[in-house]
Amino acid sequence: MRLKHDVDAEESVRIIYDWRLARVIDDNNLIIDELHWNRVSTKALVNRLSDLQSGRMSPEAHSLKERFPDAVADALGALSNSDWPELSEEDVRKFTEASTRLAKRGVADSSGDIDRRLDMLVSANNELRSSWTTLEARCVEWVGLFLSELDLDSERREIPVTVSSALSINEVAERFGIAETHHQPSDDEWHVLKSHAQSVVDLAERLSNHEDAIRILANDYLPSLSALIGPIGAAKLVVLAGGRERLARMPSGSLQVLGANAAMAAHRRGAPPPKHGAILFSMPAVSRSPRWVRGKIARYLAGKASIAVRVDHFDGTSWTKEDVSKIHKEAEAIKNKFPKPPKRK
Repeated sequence: MRLKHDVDAEESVRIIYDWRLARVIDDNNLIIDELHWNRVSTKALVNRLSDLQSGRMSPEAHSLKERFPDAVADALGALSNSDWPELSEEDVRKFTEASTRLAKRGVADSSGDIDRRLDMLVSANNELRSSWTTLEARCVEWVGLFLSELDLDSERREIPVTVSSALSINEVAERFGIAETHHQPSDDEWHVLKSHAQSVVDLAERLSNHEDAIRILANDYLPSLSALIGPIGAAKLVVLAGGRERLARMPSGSLQVLGANAAMAAHRRGAPPPKHGAILFSMPAVSRSPRWVRGKIARYLAGKASIAVRVDHFDGTSWTKEDVSKIHKEAEAIKNKFPKPPKRK
């Protein structure tokens, strides 16, 4: 390659490049040296674009860096260089084909990202549960309009199942052992009510399937954390943290309040700090303890959960039932140590 001009010892030079070529230029954008990539194939171009996307230099840029060790590599320099060669029609065709293949590769690679798969499962499960909660509440309230004697609290779970399989509102009353209603729904209204109840039943089954899938994936991906707080809770913690690695590197104090977004926002406005997030509170050791000791137990369990996820992420020996049992016994001991609320000063 012919040099355009000699390099002054005090002159700063840059290496700018794209997938086609690399150049060494001076402060006046004069070309000192350049190398072209001539053996272009679609497969090789896909790999090259992937490397550039990851922040690596092209082979031509590396070669020029060896020739000009003091030159500064500028990955974005070619974009602002007015003398940079335009893409030919053939270049555009090759680039388009390689970009499409690279995008497909990215989609395929993402399916192996368990953090993202857990995110999809947990998010879908949350959406389903939100829908189910709304539909189920509507179904129970609707049936209660006709069957005023029905105990809506104790029979709540059975109401959608019973209505979905009954032929009439009177049959629903008979199955629950209460008096028939004097106000009968019309055929059309009964049909809609029964269909609504069936939707609740179907959605409950879908929820169960989602949660089974979460349990299987979490037990395999987070065995120690799942053993400690349950696979559903473990999966939710990972999703809230933005991935297993981020959770493993998170201080236990931050893990302790994951899921307490509203309380943290209130704390910024002057309210007391939260003692735990929704995930840790769902553990019986926390939720069934007196309020004055919940913070201590949550802090203890957050520390253990932080260790558990590090064991999982850094390929340690997974915790056994005996290990988890000792932790729960210690949590129980903390509760027993503070049987009464502290005296106010």
